[in-house]
Amino acid sequence: MKLRIAHARLIDPANRIDRMADLYIADGLVAAIDEAPAGFTPEREIDARGLIVAPGLVDLCARLREPGNEYRATLESEMHAAMAGGVTSLAIPPDTDPPLDEPGLVEMLCHRAKKLNRAHIYPVGALTLGLRGERLSEMAELTAAGCVAFSQANRPITNNAVLLRTLQYASTFGFRVWCQPSDPYLTRDGVAHDGEVAAHLGLPPIAAAAETIALYTILQLAAHTGARLHIAQLSCASSLPLIREARARGMDVTCDIDIHHLHLDESDIGYFDANCHLLPPLRARADRDALRAALAAGEIDALCSNHTPVNDEAKAQPFNESEAGATGLELLLPLTLKWAREDNIALPEALSRITIAPARILGSQRGGHLSVGTRADLCIFDPEGSTPIARETLVSNGKNTPFLGQTLPGKLRYTIVEGQIMHASDA
Repeated sequence: MKLRIAHARLIDPANRIDRMADLYIADGLVAAIDEAPAGFTPEREIDARGLIVAPGLVDLCARLREPGNEYRATLESEMHAAMAGGVTSLAIPPDTDPPLDEPGLVEMLCHRAKKLNRAHIYPVGALTLGLRGERLSEMAELTAAGCVAFSQANRPITNNAVLLRTLQYASTFGFRVWCQPSDPYLTRDGVAHDGEVAAHLGLPPIAAAAETIALYTILQLAAHTGARLHIAQLSCASSLPLIREARARGMDVTCDIDIHHLHLDESDIGYFDANCHLLPPLRARADRDALRAALAAGEIDALCSNHTPVNDEAKAQPFNESEAGATGLELLLPLTLKWAREDNIALPEALSRITIAPARILGSQRGGHLSVGTRADLCIFDPEGSTPIARETLVSNGKNTPFLGQTLPGKLRYTIVEGQIMHASDA
């Protein structure tokens, strides 16, 4: 399709573009900006007056629940949710059932996603077989099958000798390792931050030290091996100095936080709201504020949705027996806009945290920007519009989120993947 998007405010943080412009798309690629290519006749035009055109969003953590957990959600349902959220590229953690530790499983997942013809997926392979933390996975074969990195998701390796071997192997072949720092002994049976709320409600606590102790160990072993690291879903202010120190030593380390920890803290649990049962847990308000400041300063590289659809029955249990997780794909854009508005962050800067920054972490040269000749993945939204969050409006099979009942800033109008309109909504 040949498509002209006219009269838009075009924001492309990667290319430092923020101006009124027309965008021309042909053969699934960005054909030109400002002036049409010679002989270009559009088959369709979108009048984007008053709207913003940005690169398609890139999400570093979205559980699509296939294979093995289709009763919670399906690849098809969550791909539709991605389109409804403007997310055109997403990384899939390896904690499926079975885990992504077999090349055939990764190839099947990629084939299924390609057949659905929606968002581009980037599988993150299991760092160890079965995520059991005992034997290394076949990283080279998994990379050939389509994996972009390797992780334990939220199942940490308890044996540091095994962790050392995985980092040594990954370093030898240049594979990036993604770690969510969490000491399994300090988090065992815990469900909420070790603070006033957990004490008041009698909830089993998880201390901030569970994150920082694990993070310190991971960084020390990575420094010893030279491994390339991404630290996923930080939640504590006390983790930030460790990241700063590692970078000052010249280590190749990036990090992200999720949208829930950008906006919420332990007080949002209220009276046992299971929608706020998350991993990592919501921390103190001081932690939240420190993370927001670090994201604004660029010390935290990217935002992710940590999309984890949970079925209603699992959330209807008492807080400490409920399943952790919340839907997030459709909230990534509006919650980023909410942060930008509240903290007076320039829109190009805010959008960079969900476009080019995560694309670079994925190692994708084709996503996260709108350079001429690159893949035409983009989203178009109304910055003055609003998005009500309700069970009936969420496309994801996961209807549980702490933001139910709220109205968030911004209204997605179009999601375009490789030049094809995959989602369109009324004004």
